[in-house]
Amino acid sequence: MSEPTTKPLGRKSYGSIPHLPKSRLGPGDHFIHAGQQAILTEKARDRHDRIIVTKKLDGSNVAVARVDSRIVALARSGYLAQSSPYEHLQHFAVWVRENEDRFAELPDGQRLNGEWISMAHGTMYDPLPPLFTPFDLMAGERRFPHDEMVEVARACGQEPAHVISDGPPLSIEAALAAIADGGAYGAKDGVEGCVWRCERKGEFDFIAKFVRHDKQDGKYFAQITGAEPIWFWRPESKAA
Repeated sequence: MSEPTTKPLGRKSYGSIPHLPKSRLGPGDHFIHAGQQAILTEKARDRHDRIIVTKKLDGSNVAVARVDSRIVALARSGYLAQSSPYEHLQHFAVWVRENEDRFAELPDGQRLNGEWISMAHGTMYDPLPPLFTPFDLMAGERRFPHDEMVEVARACGQEPAHVISDGPPLSIEAALAAIADGGAYGAKDGVEGCVWRCERKGEFDFIAKFVRHDKQDGKYFAQITGAEPIWFWRPESKAA
């Protein structure tokens, strides 16, 4: 087994997604260029462009990966989740071990990147979304087409991120209107935003996101508030 200080993939599990113009930027973030924005939100280049818009969840970016035929739980940094200083990521490692058999269909060398929502970050949910919600299937730096991600995720018993629109471009205004009531998972603090993905001729082309300016990161995060964490799920051995 890899030591806690190593990255089983030899790299980060997931990078950063650039933003659509007018999105709220975080430290180190950047916008896509105007031509890409137009393709995602206004007019496709031609019939070969497919624009998929999904709801953005508010949790921690994690991955379930098959490395050298072993299933491992990874933090976004690429380190083993079990070695994280954050308790909720340690819980992700426990959950993956408890559900390892579900990921038998995950091909070697591939990983399902998704959102881990065992603890409130900046959004309360009612009803709760799935604990682990995949949004990408990757191998190295390659993103597989959305349909392949959905197929693998469901074969592993996981429901992918909710699709708002699939086909033509979708404006930011239309996307936000579609999630104004909390969207598919009932975000009581408002949905954080949406993710736009462009596929061309059946392959991934580029991706961007929009984050609301009034989104308050870490509103419930214990390391920020100093209050007790709000748990949606904890392993039985950790439950109070």
